[in-house]
Amino acid sequence: KEIMVDAHPHIGTNKLPKIVANIRETIKEHGGEIHFNTRVTDLILDGDSVKGAKTLNGETYRANKVILATGHSARDIFELLLQKGIEIELKPLAVGVRVEHPQALIDSIQYSCDVRGPYLPPSPYNIVKQVRDRGVYSFCMCPGGVIAPCATSPGEVVTNGWSSSRRARSTANSGIVVELNDEDFKPFKEFGPLAAVEFQKSIEQRAWIAGGKKQTAPAQRLDDFTKGKLSNDLPDTSYAPGIRSVELNEVLPDFIYRRLQDGFKAFDRSMKGYLTNEAVVLAPETRTSSPVRIPRDRSTFEHIRIKGLYPCGEGAGYAGGIISAAIDGEKVATAITILNS
Repeated sequence: KEIMVDAHPHIGTNKLPKIVANIRETIKEHGGEIHFNTRVTDLILDGDSVKGAKTLNGETYRANKVILATGHSARDIFELLLQKGIEIELKPLAVGVRVEHPQALIDSIQYSCDVRGPYLPPSPYNIVKQVRDRGVYSFCMCPGGVIAPCATSPGEVVTNGWSSSRRARSTANSGIVVELNDEDFKPFKEFGPLAAVEFQKSIEQRAWIAGGKKQTAPAQRLDDFTKGKLSNDLPDTSYAPGIRSVELNEVLPDFIYRRLQDGFKAFDRSMKGYLTNEAVVLAPETRTSSPVRIPRDRSTFEHIRIKGLYPCGEGAGYAGGIISAAIDGEKVATAITILNS
């Protein structure tokens, strides 16, 4: 009921598996099939038309229309498209860190009171500053939430955050990221449209090394981070694999690191008390959106060259979260339905 009336509705990561299961059953009831543990390894092309897909287990699925709706970390699919000469484009994203505060501290700042009242929810925050002509902003803020490991390949560390439906944990976390542009990926230009992917990898692999070559995340207390000081000790954190004291300039490119330092100071001017050593910074936050865009026609939603191929959702570069990805999926499905009718 709350999601029907709240200005900022929150289902809760703990509730999503049931919702996804219900979606799956609805698909099956309408004649669809679900194939688990089935990795797509190739697209079948006939000239400039797609005719199906092949999978790792040797199966071939024939179809005149293929919706490519992978997530933003499906690097194997990006590489496949590049190998097959199917146009993809570099897409700038945002990269930074994840910061965790005591939820009670965020509540006191946002509600201007010592203790949050019984009828008030754990407070979120949303903040944006301009630092040296770049946006530095909060991303995927999780009141009463948890920082989680989200690496998708060996030898890398990636952080993300989530909250349960009740947002009942004692900590608040948020990605704090710096806006990037094409110039930032020039050191990786040899990788063409996958330059931003390689940029991500370089940071994630440095974090893996700095964390001790395991899922331990490199971290600093927040005030220490802004002063460029190694933290003598670290507070408890919700990040289950644990954290390791590291000067995060060992992990982050200097232009990101410096802007984050200044950004946190600017945040504190708007949210007095935000900049504190009670908070801890974990690196890195690199998967804010897709590092590529798969170009498509604005009206038909088909790939600009491959007929029958429909790039869709976050991985294709047309969404930035659960809701926007769902809306994009609906648009693509509608376009195909109109074409078929």
